[in-house]
Amino acid sequence: MTGALSDSQTTALAQEMRLADPDAAFRLIAQAHRGLDERQSAALNARLVLILANQIGDLAVLRAAVELAHAAGEP
Repeated sequence: MTGALSDSQTTALAQEMRLADPDAAFRLIAQAHRGLDERQSAALNARLVLILANQIGDLAVLRAAVELAHAAGEP
């Protein structure tokens, strides 16, 4: 595959803020849920997660992201 990243480049999970405007990103996601009931909102989240997982394209990075999300939700 031309232009493919090496394993060391793809397996590191970026934990620093990479969004130029994180508040705008949050608003965009929140606005996408306006007018949706709980089922529709959960379905939108599921589709968004799968789309972004495909964008990541690396199971090791995805696994690290899932672990980070789990850890961030713990009290």
